[in-house]
Amino acid sequence: MGRNCKVLIVGAGPGGYVAAIRAGQLGLDTVIVEGDRAGGTCLIRGCIPSKAVIHAATRFEELGAHAGDGDMGISLPDGPMLNMGKLVEWKESIVDKLNSGVEMLLKKAGVELVRGWATFRDGKTCDVETSEGSVKITAEHVVLATGSRATELSFMPFGGNIISSTEALELGELPERLVVIGAGYIGLELGIAYRKLGCQVEFIEALDHILPLYDAELVRPISMWLRKHKVPMHLSARATEAKTRGKTTTVGFTDADGKAQKAKGERVLVAVGRRPCTEGWGLENMAIDLDGPFVKVDTRCRTSMRNVWAIGDLVGEPMLAHKASAQGEMVAEIIAGHRREFDPVGIPAVCFTEPEIIGVGLTPDEAKEAGIATTVGKFPFAASGRALAMQAGTDGGFVRITARRDDNVIIGIHAVGAHVAELSGEFAHALEMSARLEDIAGTIHVHPTLTEAFAEAALAGLGHAIHVAK
Repeated sequence: MGRNCKVLIVGAGPGGYVAAIRAGQLGLDTVIVEGDRAGGTCLIRGCIPSKAVIHAATRFEELGAHAGDGDMGISLPDGPMLNMGKLVEWKESIVDKLNSGVEMLLKKAGVELVRGWATFRDGKTCDVETSEGSVKITAEHVVLATGSRATELSFMPFGGNIISSTEALELGELPERLVVIGAGYIGLELGIAYRKLGCQVEFIEALDHILPLYDAELVRPISMWLRKHKVPMHLSARATEAKTRGKTTTVGFTDADGKAQKAKGERVLVAVGRRPCTEGWGLENMAIDLDGPFVKVDTRCRTSMRNVWAIGDLVGEPMLAHKASAQGEMVAEIIAGHRREFDPVGIPAVCFTEPEIIGVGLTPDEAKEAGIATTVGKFPFAASGRALAMQAGTDGGFVRITARRDDNVIIGIHAVGAHVAELSGEFAHALEMSARLEDIAGTIHVHPTLTEAFAEAALAGLGHAIHVAK
């Protein structure tokens, strides 16, 4: 059985399914192949389920604060009870709903979804192993959107008590102790969530600081939370081995002084990064250049082979779902004859820790390294009425704007604090539109909202913030 089409997309994650929907909208005969469920890592076992677990963990911790004498005048006779199996069921219900939604959107756009594993014979032809047999698909254009997978440690392969973020989101029982190897955004998001649920969590991080994507000032509130909640953080430490006896796994590691140490847990979460999925689907049969572990593309996501495109995690950092979606939409439009190029001013990155972090554009240190003279405006959430009314202003959070000194054009916006992820759109929009400090300060922001802190930070950059003393 064979199928010819205009566009063949391999991988139905946030890059692939967006490319398919847009291609379908533009009237292109489109087939998308997915070996798992539509939605990819982000929807099925990453972004969405992790945020559901983080939300549930936060709700559990908040309810616990009302036990006994209570908080805010609200008290509960007993603390909350956790049913981990029910939590996972609730998380899965959200995933199922969104998965069905993606499949409905693909169908509505006229896209054919083929469930199976694609293996390429050459740059334009693949065989898809489906439950009903093999299907040969030949296309004029091929879009590779195979995503990424969790990185394994050679001496600590996944299995049993050694888990990746995928298994961490599927545990039916809460472990008493969790060892997390890696204090990047994935390790910290899940480690903090499990700590909120009552698990004893311990981190082993090879670098001398946590969250390497963010500067020390931004990370400080997260470090404060970890210390307050008695979470051991071993920095400049390297895991060396893992031995399991019964239900407990002991992780051997060397600390910052080179001394041998041990950490024990019923589960060990390995969160040392992700790598692109370049194996198992016939990349070696395609005349495509690589850039290190990634597929090499230009600013239009074209590979070295004519009419073969690649998007998302497969093509490099940042490995973010929204980057993949933007590239997927662009590629579909280019195939349809539109003039497009992937050239964003900045791509916002969010870490759903406690508190949350958002960053887009250059930090003050990065601007200095680039030889740019800057003006920095900063406003603390401790001076925000809305933040304090939400019990969110005492975590050390703030909004910081970095602008060019000569013309006040904003080149970077960063924030840390409760719910700051929801400000990411306004931050990215300001950078993309080349806003100046005066543009933000002159835009009336609703009171009382967290977005007022953005306007106040702009005022601070201009030298006359209203609600914080100089």
